[in-house]
Amino acid sequence: MWKTKREVSMAGIVSATLLLNAAAACMWPLTTVYMHNQLHQTLTLAGIALLGMSLCMILGNWLGGWLFDNWSPFYSGIVGTLCSFVPMTTLIFFHGWPIFGVMLLLIGLGDGIVMTVVNSFAATVKTVQSRKVFNYLYIGMNLGVVVGTLMVGVLMKHGVTLVFSVAAVSYLALLLIFFFDFRAKIEKKTYTHAKGPVKPARLKLIWLISALVFALYMSYSLWESVISVHMTNLGISFEKYSLLWTLNGLMIVFGQPIVNRIGSDFKLSSQIWVGTLVFILSFLLLVFAKSYVMFVVTMVILTLGEMTGFPGIPAWIDGLAGDNDKGKFQGIYNMAISFGRAVGPLYGGLIIEYGSYRSLFWSVTALMLLALAAVMIVNHRGAARVKRD
Repeated sequence: MWKTKREVSMAGIVSATLLLNAAAACMWPLTTVYMHNQLHQTLTLAGIALLGMSLCMILGNWLGGWLFDNWSPFYSGIVGTLCSFVPMTTLIFFHGWPIFGVMLLLIGLGDGIVMTVVNSFAATVKTVQSRKVFNYLYIGMNLGVVVGTLMVGVLMKHGVTLVFSVAAVSYLALLLIFFFDFRAKIEKKTYTHAKGPVKPARLKLIWLISALVFALYMSYSLWESVISVHMTNLGISFEKYSLLWTLNGLMIVFGQPIVNRIGSDFKLSSQIWVGTLVFILSFLLLVFAKSYVMFVVTMVILTLGEMTGFPGIPAWIDGLAGDNDKGKFQGIYNMAISFGRAVGPLYGGLIIEYGSYRSLFWSVTALMLLALAAVMIVNHRGAARVKRD
């Protein structure tokens, strides 16, 4: 009855990414405020809840990759979406404690599965250059974050029930996109000399790249957690803090196509190196930031580095992976993101409790620089010589 397609459309991949991140962006800024102000739980418990959600997302990242490679890519996406849709719908009617915490865990698991499945489908697209596919994917992700953060800011005034309802509708739309556009046949290939079982040198580079991704997103998550507290302590309103995320998303949505055009003239690893270095150096400005203008400047620099370096990372990993390991290595990449987001708020809280914001920003800057240096040294030595775009 339903015709199987040769490959998933770019419109379907970008739309799925947008909807997933819009729904997720509704939950992340909401959780701490809702648990503390309305459920009257401690900030520590809220942090534990977010950590649990992130750990379930990591499990989902791994599970999504395994299901994509070993089961059905199509049904993997359906199962993952249902795993998020059902608990989100439950929260519309029951959102007290502890059911709220339990539903967060299930949503994290589902989001993790879908995130990896969509990335893995993107890695199978042959009609569009791999580098461009992941750039479009990154635009969709950030547009989703913009939509999600704007939605939660507007809807929260009318109660959490409306927020959960709109998030549930986003998952329902995602389910329909999977059902109608992701019914594609993914061919398993025999190994060749270029795309065979991943050699130890390539595998080492993939793990180092994943370690870099962990460090980047651990640091990035500080913007979603402790930096909001830092800014309000400086007398800057939460509304102004929220506007920084809108600025971040809009810069990426409108600036990414320009960066893509310029970046096509450079080697992929070089573009990643430059963009990541700019992103890292933006954290040094946080050491000295005291005014809102300084935070705006820092966010602009961070975003320029992010949209230059980040989109190419999954494409780089895809170029290092074997033909039959697309899901596995996209899963490792997404696990690094989720693990970084899970550890970041906890690390930030501990450093601030026993040190200061300045020591926190210095420490993550050093960690990211070390991880970037390790990746570029191994790549420069030719440990993994892969022909890329």
